[in-house]
Amino acid sequence: MLKPPEASGPAPHVARPAGELTESPFKGKTGMVRILHAFFNSIAGLADAWRHESAFRQEILLAIVLIPAACWIPVSAVERALLIGTVLLVMIVELLNTSVEAAIDRISFDRHSLSKRAKDIGSAAVFLTLVLLAVVWGLILPDALF
Repeated sequence: MLKPPEASGPAPHVARPAGELTESPFKGKTGMVRILHAFFNSIAGLADAWRHESAFRQEILLAIVLIPAACWIPVSAVERALLIGTVLLVMIVELLNTSVEAAIDRISFDRHSLSKRAKDIGSAAVFLTLVLLAVVWGLILPDALF
């Protein structure tokens, strides 16, 4: 009879070496304390992205122009949500791409094909989101203005 393949890592009942963590020591906060911590961590993340990522600063400037324009353009609520949503989605994907790049750089600055692949895929995600923004705005804007 075939035995099932063994799972990687030690079984849950196996004693772990002293100091080895199985979960983040920062977990465990609940309720309003967790919400406040999450809020301040999010603000710190936005500030770090602004300070260290020129692409994020450019996308913020784009949002400063496009979001008020989306509110001013005479479109339906659904179209307005699409216009604003695509702008926000670009910034969300940029933040995720930036976090992947930071994690890769934290591991090593050495050139490695997997590091390049991860960074290139993150960049491709930002590119596709920008294409989505252009398509949505390109479909809605002409009908609204003309």
